[in-house]
Amino acid sequence: MLIKMQGDGFNNLFSSEITSQTVYEKRRALIKLMATGVAGAALASWAARDAMAQVPRPGKLAALPGAKTSVAGATTLEKLTDYKDASTYNNFYEFGTDKSDPAKNAHTLKTTAWTVEVEGLVKKPARYTLEDLLKLSPMEERIYRLRCVEGWSMVIPWVGYSMSELIKKVEPLGSAKYVEFVSLADPKTMPFVGSRVLDWPYVEGLRLDEAMHPLALLGFGMYGEVLPNQSGAPVRMVVPWKYGFKSGKSIVKIRFTDRLPATAWNKAAAQEYGFYSNVNPEVDHPRWSQASERRIGEDGLFAKKRKTLMFNGYEAQVGQLYAGMDLKRNF
Repeated sequence: MLIKMQGDGFNNLFSSEITSQTVYEKRRALIKLMATGVAGAALASWAARDAMAQVPRPGKLAALPGAKTSVAGATTLEKLTDYKDASTYNNFYEFGTDKSDPAKNAHTLKTTAWTVEVEGLVKKPARYTLEDLLKLSPMEERIYRLRCVEGWSMVIPWVGYSMSELIKKVEPLGSAKYVEFVSLADPKTMPFVGSRVLDWPYVEGLRLDEAMHPLALLGFGMYGEVLPNQSGAPVRMVVPWKYGFKSGKSIVKIRFTDRLPATAWNKAAAQEYGFYSNVNPEVDHPRWSQASERRIGEDGLFAKKRKTLMFNGYEAQVGQLYAGMDLKRNF
């Protein structure tokens, strides 16, 4: 099901305005399956997706909600990042620290019989199967920018629904202030778990009001297909106004708490990676500027860097969450 979001800072894109997607390299189309209400078929597609590598894909994407910049009233209709680039240039340290490592190594990840445990300060703690999660709310396809702290960015059509749908289902207690997202940490299937780069498992977190914001997406796919392993299969967060590392991948546990979560990169280098990590061109990383970014796929000799947008261009939608805060101190 495709839902066109009105009045939230998005423009509608026609298929003729979107980068052509001549071949999707693997993975069955999750949206098509969900449109028929067959969540079980979606699960089967995860098990059989490698066998479906030659299934023909549409030449262009259908009309989708578009991304809009929110700077000085300017509006830009942006091209999608090519699927090949988006699926081969990744940060997923459980599979290696080089950007090409996840695509090479993540084939070992097992996504069958996946469950996500919801615990902590909620009235209805539960263990959800992937099928449970797929049936919880109608799927949406949204085009979001992804901006990484290293200075590169992409534009990706994600498939999922607002995290708030799950939050409302489990009914947080009044004492719940934060949401923790815990990723899988399986040394048998994730070859770099156990390395000293980070403290495993990978943990990320949001304030409860951030997690409840409609733009915070619980993602199951991209480009109309289930997530590739290297992109965080089978379920991940997508928080478009924050740096990419805030969007936890391959989630196995969601915990509601009254304490600020001890997140992976904040524990590793608190002076470099704050808890909020909102995209902010005025707050530089200690080792490089955040004022500009390199859009993946625009690497030509004369390609210019883009100016980084406050909150990654979503200031009109999320700026009120941080009213009165010192965003340089609370980075």
